[in-house]
Amino acid sequence: MILLILNLLNGLIQSLQLQIMLLNQDDASKCTAQKLVKFSLAMQVRKFSRESIVLNPLSKTLLSPMDKSISQFVCAVDCSWENIHQVAKLAVFNTKNNRRLPNLMAGNPINYSKIGKLSTAEAFAGCAYILGNKKMSNELMNKFKWGHTFLELNAEPLENYSRSTTQEEIMKIEKDYFWQEY
Repeated sequence: MILLILNLLNGLIQSLQLQIMLLNQDDASKCTAQKLVKFSLAMQVRKFSRESIVLNPLSKTLLSPMDKSISQFVCAVDCSWENIHQVAKLAVFNTKNNRRLPNLMAGNPINYSKIGKLSTAEAFAGCAYILGNKKMSNELMNKFKWGHTFLELNAEPLENYSRSTTQEEIMKIEKDYFWQEY
C-alpha cells in the first residue's frame, strides 16, 4: 500500500504544469496557446516563478531530460515569430532556467517542416516528450488536426533526445538530424 501511494505521489510530482504568457500578436483563431488555455491544458499567467523552466528559442542552453529535476513548471511566451528578438529582451527571459528546445520540425500548417519554427503547442509537446512525459505530449497534439504530423515528423529525434544524458549528447543528436542548420 505504501509503495502504491509513493508511486502515485511520484507521478503527481513529476507531472508538468504548463504556463503561458499571451502577448496576442498573432491571429487568435490560429493561436495554439489560446486553444491550450481554453481546454485547460495550460494556464495563462502574467509572470513566471523563478524556478520555472522558460522555453526560449534564443537560449544557448538546450532542454534535456536532466531538466525535469529543476521544476514542474514549464513556461512559454506566446508571440509572433516576427517579434521574437524584441520579446526576448523582456525580463521574463532573464532567468537561469532559460532553455531552447533542440531542433525539431514544425508540423503546423503555417510553418510546416520549418526547423525550429514551432507553435507554442508544439514547443510544449516537444518539451513534455523530452522530459519524459510522452502521454502529455500526445494529449497536447491530439487537440489539433495536424498534431499527429508534428509527432510523426519528429519521432526519431524526440525519442533520441528523451534518452540523452548530457548537453553534449543532445547537441550531437541535434547535429546528426539537422546538420544543415550547422
